[in-house]
Amino acid sequence: MTVGPHEDGDPDRSESFGEMLLGGLLDPTHALPPDRVGSALAGAVARIGGREVRILLQDYGQQNLVPLAGDGLEDGYPLPIDGSEAGRCFLTSRPVEVPVADGVRVHVPLLDGGDQAGVLAVTLDAVDENTRRLLRRLAALVADTMRAKNGYTDLFFRTRRGEPMSVAAEIQWSLLPPLAMTMPHVAVAGVLEPAYDVAGDSFDYALNGDVLHLAMIDAMGHGLDAATMATVAIGAHRHARRTSVELSEIYLFMDRAVAEQFAPDHFVTAQMLRLDTGTGRLQWVNAGHPAPMLIREHRVVRRLDSPTTLPVGFGGDQPQVSEVTLAPGDRILCFTDGLIEEHETGQEEFGEDQLIDWVHRLDRADRSVRAVARDLSHTLRRARGGATTDDATLVLVEWRGRG
Repeated sequence: MTVGPHEDGDPDRSESFGEMLLGGLLDPTHALPPDRVGSALAGAVARIGGREVRILLQDYGQQNLVPLAGDGLEDGYPLPIDGSEAGRCFLTSRPVEVPVADGVRVHVPLLDGGDQAGVLAVTLDAVDENTRRLLRRLAALVADTMRAKNGYTDLFFRTRRGEPMSVAAEIQWSLLPPLAMTMPHVAVAGVLEPAYDVAGDSFDYALNGDVLHLAMIDAMGHGLDAATMATVAIGAHRHARRTSVELSEIYLFMDRAVAEQFAPDHFVTAQMLRLDTGTGRLQWVNAGHPAPMLIREHRVVRRLDSPTTLPVGFGGDQPQVSEVTLAPGDRILCFTDGLIEEHETGQEEFGEDQLIDWVHRLDRADRSVRAVARDLSHTLRRARGGATTDDATLVLVEWRGRG
């Protein structure tokens, strides 16, 4: 609908069909119970001739897309992310349309703040640009609504949980930021393994203006002790980061927090990075952690070796801050030692050489950091024979340049 001025010069403020459709979903959202989000969406989709509505959410293991249950929503089995049309939509963050016997099956990404929660799937008799636009906006509104309501319901968590989860893993998942963030100048994606039993590994990031802060940690031990130590380390990182102190001071703050709460032999290895997304200037501090890898033009060109300080909790000296200037398109791979030290009984460790080899196979120009990080983690797990006796976590960051 074209909106123009009336004869008296006032703009036309009458409600168009699209505004009425979105408004019917948006207006009651603040009072909408979480379990009614699906039925509200189904009602809106029906007004544009849609049917067989599914909200598909990514499971914690990043293997399947699981249907959300609810009135008006189509039930069914989880769909594999690899090899399904819904999975293709999820991995590419682009709509996928498939002809079916009674019309067109449309898959639309559920995008929220640069992350992707899952996929909206709808069947229509036919699809035109107006329908595509309305579905895209409906999907965005539903994704935002689920994100807002996720803090006071277990509904979405239960849907995404594909198997029993340990208490330590529950704690770690409650700490994490979104697994992925995609912005015009920077993208971040992370994967934790084993998803349902992770304990000491974690990561944290925040984009404040042009500055991206990222931390990756690995708390010693397993189970609740490791999860508790990781909680303190991540909390201390956030507190220090939010006071806008330098990287070296963030390390000192985390070190004191862990040392004050745990025995002298307890520690956390850590990697703290600061990226200026305006210039590509990357700074980092290494506290006993494996060195990150710099990926340029989809090849590992160097390890970001640097002077290291003692792990967090051991009272190390103020660390030296290292620095490099990235080129547009560069990617930084951070990982915990569980990713490369795993081995079958009597066999050699998986090792960095195999990690680099798989980066070269999987990191391609047409693939997002989210797709590469997920495939890299899953491929490495299969290459280890499915064995994961230690947490194995990776985070991939891409600087896209300015303009």
